[in-house]
Amino acid sequence: MSDENEDASVNPLVEKLLPTTNEDEMKNLMKDLDREQAYREHKCWRQSITVIVSIAFCIFQLYATLSGRIPAQLVRASHLAFVQFLAFLLFPATKKLPRNTLPLYDVVLAFIGSGCWIYYIVNFRQIVLRAGAYTALDIVIGVIGIIILFESCRRIVGLPIMIIAGCFIIYAFIGKYLPGFLNHRGYRLNRVVSHLYYTTEGIMGTPIGACSTFIFLFILFGACLEKTGIGQFFIDTCNAIAGGASGGPAKVAVLSSALLGTVSGSSVSNTVGSGSFTIPMMKKLGYRGEFAGAVEAAASTGGQLMPPIMGAAAFLMAESVGVPYLTVVKAAIIPAILYFSGIFITVHLEAHKLGLKGLPKEEIPRFLPLFLSRGYMILPLVVIIYFLCSGKTATYSALMGIVSIILIAIAVSFIDIAKGKKPRFDYSDLVDVLCAAARGVISVAIACGMAGIIIGVVTLTGLGLKLGAGLVALAHGKLFVTLILTMISSIILGMGAPTTANYLITSTITATAIVRCVYGAGTPTPEQLLPAHMFAFYFGIIADVTPPVALAAIAGAAIAKARPMRTAVNATKLAIGAFIVPYMFIYNPAMLMIGAGTFSILGITVTALLGMFAISVGLEGYAFAHTGFLNGFAVPHKVKRAMSAVERLTFVAAGLCCIDPRPATDIFGIALIIVMIFAQILRRRKETATPVSC
Repeated sequence: MSDENEDASVNPLVEKLLPTTNEDEMKNLMKDLDREQAYREHKCWRQSITVIVSIAFCIFQLYATLSGRIPAQLVRASHLAFVQFLAFLLFPATKKLPRNTLPLYDVVLAFIGSGCWIYYIVNFRQIVLRAGAYTALDIVIGVIGIIILFESCRRIVGLPIMIIAGCFIIYAFIGKYLPGFLNHRGYRLNRVVSHLYYTTEGIMGTPIGACSTFIFLFILFGACLEKTGIGQFFIDTCNAIAGGASGGPAKVAVLSSALLGTVSGSSVSNTVGSGSFTIPMMKKLGYRGEFAGAVEAAASTGGQLMPPIMGAAAFLMAESVGVPYLTVVKAAIIPAILYFSGIFITVHLEAHKLGLKGLPKEEIPRFLPLFLSRGYMILPLVVIIYFLCSGKTATYSALMGIVSIILIAIAVSFIDIAKGKKPRFDYSDLVDVLCAAARGVISVAIACGMAGIIIGVVTLTGLGLKLGAGLVALAHGKLFVTLILTMISSIILGMGAPTTANYLITSTITATAIVRCVYGAGTPTPEQLLPAHMFAFYFGIIADVTPPVALAAIAGAAIAKARPMRTAVNATKLAIGAFIVPYMFIYNPAMLMIGAGTFSILGITVTALLGMFAISVGLEGYAFAHTGFLNGFAVPHKVKRAMSAVERLTFVAAGLCCIDPRPATDIFGIALIIVMIFAQILRRRKETATPVSC
């Protein structure tokens, strides 16, 4: 198509990556778009050092978790020591530098960065006994450690969180010169550094505590799953289920991305991983490149919203709010269903609008043989869900999931050996898993450390309550205005920043304001805090498809050879649920299963699904009868007439009423949808004097 050939002048990065067809080019795409994937691939002795350190890191983490004998401060400091060492070994100073070399300055920085935390470990007892009487050497080490952390953040996580953390540190020094609610007495270097570096109120605070325990275990669990080939199994399973339906590959993209997001936790890597399969198939069937790339980007981004494993930010949310992880999972179920339902319905409408068919039967795997041959791959997920639902901690559930993967791998290997085949899993696979887990936790840990600096300054200066009050004052006490300001800040901070960093910043700064608007000066319970934190979480994730940065959409556009900005706009339209649902659960937390009974939750889910259905119809611009939904009630016609603007707005308004959990709005929305459906049917029958078969 001509639209697809105009992309070269729009974005130089996409122009370079347009011919992406093979595995190596896919890896380059991820490295260019996702900082976390832009690691060095060492050879010879450099690779051996990286492997040894990564294995030692994983063994230490497992021992610390299983034994429980190591003090929390030492676990966190050791975690940071490993992370800082690997960060400089694996990640070059800039993207332009070659990834097959290791400069001497990076080796020096690796030893200095880890050495600062080893200093804390070695002197832990003396530092505790001194009870706040820090020496000059303590402060120097702390300053160096913070500077090194900033540099690793610049390389791996990005500039936004680094700049924000830097501004907070400056604020700690100059607060006495600032006006209004920002004013505080100001602190000297010794006080700021000791608070941020040596206490559990700063870098070694709650975020790193979560990262060094269950987040690491779930990253290791994800690495184990990826090594088993579960990603391809998900794609094949979804292909067997939906591949033959109208626009089958697009529906496969939606379903498989929802499942793959559970494993990968990264919008870009999920887009590239499953998109390399689904996007070419969508284009082959007739979807526009911009739409194909957008479907994959929107679905892949939503993978982090899909329970039971939702990415690192969800675990941090449970820790920050003070609720069990299972509570976060339950709260995320209905919003996630609405998000993916909106994408799925829009894909279906587009398929019928274009008259697209599914894949030929010979290209679709058969479900039963597929499940019998590789169904064992989903057992670890079943184990995780079982233990989470049994009331076990996230740490215990993750450990049991890892144990189940190991047992399955051993059993499968023995079966292969008994059949005279080469085992599917061996020692090299274990090494790859440990290296991938160690590499995967680096960006999360650094983001958590930087967030610890922000949180440390907030606790030191009392800024949290002041910012909440300031935002409320800026919004003149209006909850809706406060939510809009929070949404904008979350999306801006999320542009190019990992979800973890984005959530930690926005929840620290803006969640307080939302809670203050809702509950006033009262003290909310942990469950009452959850909607505000979930709000920031949602908009931080959706930044990956929101223009102008939209990294996931750019990745999808590169594979589809499409315009990146148009792809991003399409992805934003597909992800409309993520822009609507958070407002709804702030106004009515029952959507998060908070304080609601079974029948209430069921009613909310059904009406909200109907609402997403109507919104998708309105955004797509075609009525039911025109797109195949109600052909039994209407006369099929070869000509598909687009809706008028009034009709589209009416469907959207009806959908919003249904998503709002209040009974009155549900009744009104359902009635309006019924009226619109019959109006479309009557108009079609009136316009079609003689039935014409398709």
